[in-house]
Amino acid sequence: MWKASRRNFFAHKGRLLLSLIAVVLSVAFVTGTLMFTSTITTTFNRLFATTASDVAVSAKADKDAPPGAPEQTVPASLLGTIKAMPGVQAVYGDISTDRLAVVGPDNKSISNSAGGPTIGANWYPTPHPAVDLTSGRAPSGPGDVVVDADTAAKKHLTLGSPLRIVTGSDAGSFQATVSGIATFRTTNPGESLFYFDTNTAQTKLLGQAGVYTGVNLDAKPGTSDDTLKAEVTGKLGPGYDVKTRAEQEADGRNSVGFIGFMKYVMLGFAGISLMVGAFLIVNTFQMLVAQRTRELGLLRALGASRRQVNRSVRFEALMLGVIGATLGIAAGAGMAYGLIAVMNGVGMNLQTSDMSVTVSSVIAGYAVGVLVTLLAAWVPARRAARITPMAALRDAGTPGDRRSSRIRNGIGLVIGSGGAAALIGGAASGATATGGLLLGLGVLVTLVGAILLGPLLAGVVIRVLGVWMPAAFGSVGTMAQRNALRNPRRTGATAAALMIGLSLVSGMAVVGSSLVTSASAEMDRSVGADYIITTNGGLVITPEALAQAQATPGLAHVTENKFLNANVSGTSGDGKIEFAAASPTMTQDFDAGTTAGSMADVFSKEGIAIPQTEAKSRNAAIGSVLTVAFHGGTPVKLPVLAIISDKTVFNHGDGYVSLATLGKSVPAAAQPQDTMLFAKADKGQQNQAYAALKDRLAPFPQVTVKSQTDYKKLIQDQVGGVLNMVYGLLGLAIVVAILGVVNTLALSVVERTREIGLIRAIGMGRRKTRRMIRLESVVIALFGAALGVGLGLAWGVAAQRVLSGIGISTLAIPVTTIVAVFIGAAVVGLLAALAPSFRASRMNVLRAIAADG
Repeated sequence: MWKASRRNFFAHKGRLLLSLIAVVLSVAFVTGTLMFTSTITTTFNRLFATTASDVAVSAKADKDAPPGAPEQTVPASLLGTIKAMPGVQAVYGDISTDRLAVVGPDNKSISNSAGGPTIGANWYPTPHPAVDLTSGRAPSGPGDVVVDADTAAKKHLTLGSPLRIVTGSDAGSFQATVSGIATFRTTNPGESLFYFDTNTAQTKLLGQAGVYTGVNLDAKPGTSDDTLKAEVTGKLGPGYDVKTRAEQEADGRNSVGFIGFMKYVMLGFAGISLMVGAFLIVNTFQMLVAQRTRELGLLRALGASRRQVNRSVRFEALMLGVIGATLGIAAGAGMAYGLIAVMNGVGMNLQTSDMSVTVSSVIAGYAVGVLVTLLAAWVPARRAARITPMAALRDAGTPGDRRSSRIRNGIGLVIGSGGAAALIGGAASGATATGGLLLGLGVLVTLVGAILLGPLLAGVVIRVLGVWMPAAFGSVGTMAQRNALRNPRRTGATAAALMIGLSLVSGMAVVGSSLVTSASAEMDRSVGADYIITTNGGLVITPEALAQAQATPGLAHVTENKFLNANVSGTSGDGKIEFAAASPTMTQDFDAGTTAGSMADVFSKEGIAIPQTEAKSRNAAIGSVLTVAFHGGTPVKLPVLAIISDKTVFNHGDGYVSLATLGKSVPAAAQPQDTMLFAKADKGQQNQAYAALKDRLAPFPQVTVKSQTDYKKLIQDQVGGVLNMVYGLLGLAIVVAILGVVNTLALSVVERTREIGLIRAIGMGRRKTRRMIRLESVVIALFGAALGVGLGLAWGVAAQRVLSGIGISTLAIPVTTIVAVFIGAAVVGLLAALAPSFRASRMNVLRAIAADG
């Protein structure tokens, strides 16, 4: 039996080819992801290990610090205090900040193309530098700057290139010239690095002399890092963060948490592809078992037991899994190389020689490939084992099990109904933990229900979808429709593979379209300003940039916006609320949407506005006096003058306070800088003011000026970018599903060899034969699209209702996307049928009639 199984596998290798490709693709996605993320992790670990000092000291981390808050620093006098400690070998004052933007000779911003941070630092001698000076000289004055070699190469900077540095401090901007170029010792983590002398870094980047952002220590020989940490902590007290080398390396790994996020997202999409691939494998083995009914019946007649037949089919699946996994691991390594090349192209310098092919990734590849294949072949193997010796006397094919179909349909109806109930319950619960949980459960359960009900739905939906084919193509169309209906279980499984990917596409499209439509409607309702001025890369609007905006001719006013946290205490609860502190003109530029009170009072009197949910949790109403402790200030008692609706898109969950009220609690030096400005033009001056404002702020690359139309387009582009990434990752699952359609048609052609021969013998030409196969493929693909779109719409509508509580209040059905899905499905059906239809039309009629099946 082992010998027969092995020979049978290689005898049908052509029929198993597409299933093999599905296994290869799925395993490649898994192992490529693991190898790629492992390579990045190893590279970063080496970077952190080579740049970390024995012990590092910094100001106590302020987790509630808002964007634009003053940089946390330590006094320069700390170096002398630490240097005097007995376990300290050397001390280095370190400055590192991302609150700067750099403008090149072409007057364009210099930054990493992948969106990585621009870092300003002080140059000082250290035994563990991140970079080595490879040309030019170190910075020695306020006009010198050293730039990393990767940035210099990408931005065409050379020694002597003039740069303008825009800082986030009150010092404003200044000019500098490239005095040196430095090369990373290990890898560039995606940053643009600019080094200045220590005095310039202090006075210009930080805005004050005699301070550092941290202090690095080297221990004396024989002093452990933990011992030195304890010594420093005992001397300095609890006001500082003191970390050993190991803790610094751990912080470094946590700072690149996007690697883990990327890993699990990609593995999630790989899982979807594996699920789709499993349908392909199930279909393949079911059809092969059906086609080999007489062969398996003869084996049973010759003495093979049911267990032996079962093992024979599973052995073939095992061989398919092992070969597919082996090829998939190799393809995964190639995929990892490709991802490394992509990362290098966007600014991260990874070496392909560092490619990490770990034992765990290889084991994962074989586990995924073999286990999925064996599980997928389990049902066909059991079906093969039930074939009796009498089957050798019948034509190929096994009779359908109507009882099992009824049981399957019953289970599918129960599960599908439960999933629909979960979706409805989630939609009714809104933006709560229960709503999100029910939504996720409903998505999963309705997917399982749709898969189980696929054969039942095929009989109904295909009759509707294919109603046009007999009228358009006569007998050829009728036969194509009937062929698709001949084996509902097979058609359902083929369509289910396509349904999974298309349902996710449709559901995400509904959510994305609803988000864009809701945001646009909310902007039309709430934003009265003509222009919205924001910052890029987490930077701030500096006082220099603010002054330029305020001096723009043609503007009626400019509204400042600062964001900061506050602890708010009421009669029945307390907790943090993020506040927007703004100018009095805020009421002209933005309508936050109140359920009680007046925003005009908030910006003309001493008081606050808080969100509706927060008011309920504190048992607060209009006039209630709450204790408010703004970040960096002293607690004050303020009345509630307005309550904000929870159903908002912009600044959702934020409170509001005037700058005047904030100033009575928080000193000006402790207040965060602006991160957003609103501006309104004088009547009839909109176009002139827009051009003048953009011109005034052009020297500040961290600042962007957008009209309301521009801002709506920005939201649309951002949502579209996320959706395109999701669609791209789902592309693998859809490719595997297309292979499933091709495989089903190809094996169906083999199964119907005699039938096709008879059709050809009684007069059907080659062109009509090809057309029949193509129409069958198109209707199966359209069936999969109908299931996918229907399921996706249900998911999307439920998700929009869940998210309506946080401002996504308008349901928008992306008709263009749905039409594109159906057109794409029809094209997929045509393309999938090319090879099978050509093979069917090229059959030798006499040989086909004489074939066993």
